[in-house]
Amino acid sequence: MDSMIAAAARALAGGDALTALQRVALRDDPPALALRGIAMAQLGEHPRARELLRRAARAFGAHEPVARARCVVAEAEVALAQRDLGGDGGKGPAALLAAAHTLQAHGDTTNALQARLVAARRLVLLGQLAEASALLAAHPNDSTPIHLPAPLATVAALTRAELALRALHTDAAHAALQHAERAAQHAGVPALQAEVAHARALLAQPAARLLAPGGEQALRLQDVAALRASGHTLVVDACRHAVHASGVALPLARRPVLFALVRALAQAWPGDVDREALIASVFRTRHPDETHRARLRVEMGRLRKLIAPLAGVEATARGFVLRPLAGRTVAVLAPPVDGEQGALLALLADGAAWSTSALALALGDSQRTVQRALAELESNGQVRAIGQARARRWVAAPLVGFTTILLLPTTQPNP
Repeated sequence: MDSMIAAAARALAGGDALTALQRVALRDDPPALALRGIAMAQLGEHPRARELLRRAARAFGAHEPVARARCVVAEAEVALAQRDLGGDGGKGPAALLAAAHTLQAHGDTTNALQARLVAARRLVLLGQLAEASALLAAHPNDSTPIHLPAPLATVAALTRAELALRALHTDAAHAALQHAERAAQHAGVPALQAEVAHARALLAQPAARLLAPGGEQALRLQDVAALRASGHTLVVDACRHAVHASGVALPLARRPVLFALVRALAQAWPGDVDREALIASVFRTRHPDETHRARLRVEMGRLRKLIAPLAGVEATARGFVLRPLAGRTVAVLAPPVDGEQGALLALLADGAAWSTSALALALGDSQRTVQRALAELESNGQVRAIGQARARRWVAAPLVGFTTILLLPTTQPNP
């Protein structure tokens, strides 16, 4: 490696893209093209960066598989920064994992890890959290950052924190953020340090409201996680439309009538709820007849069977009452913000991908109403659409964001 390429690489590693460009701006050899591409990406010129990286990959050719694989990884990260998740143009998951295999086979473990990390971050953006967790589980533990470049260790820890926050595993999220903070300080990259600070701030923000007869109480993520894990409380979670107790979760997002019933019973606990009031709130009619009363009995039977492991539902003279098992109390969690948008954000908070029809079913609204709310949230950057037409799905915006670190493959040392 000549001195100009090495100097440009050092500048890029320190986040000084302009100095790097000064070293290689007039050169068209493959290493210089790759450096220019990464520098342009760090400056936010993503289309130009991808063009340069593709030129570099073609110029390296099949006789230099490691260098070519490194360019594939760099282009995939630029695509990630653009939120281009279509998988064409050599940046898709198959090409990325093939590049990781090539790098690993040639002893470039650092950039092989980078390739798999980019693939995991792509899965997070697509709402495929289980697949992302499985991919990250094969990585070296980020509690030993001495084996990784500091920027890479930071992003790996931030990705683990994102997954932990989505699952409400707050202890794991705290541990991952501690690793990320140490690595970001060591890296000295302001964008990474800002991401870690933003992620820490999320833990202090209200994540839900605890509804009680005397008023409402704002809860943070760790408070919500502790309440749901409590063995003394039956939690009816209107954020994610589920019932929780002692670590057991009964999802009801696809059973909106049953969830509406259990929420009404929980909010009235320890008292009962009048049958006419249940019909009016759940079936949305002011003039019930015998068919509504029959349907209420059927739905209550379904609810009773579904939540039998956690609670019972008993008929009273005027209606129905919720009877938690094991002497538990009852708590109702509501989204931190009232209204359709708050309910949508609460449902999407677990990071999974939802169709418009599934969201409409869970909320009991029309698809057109949900589409309008999603369009407004999308314009504010709070949700994202993936796919087209019938395959379109909606996911929440990343909690911690994704800074593009773009390791320079041609100069990164192996651990």
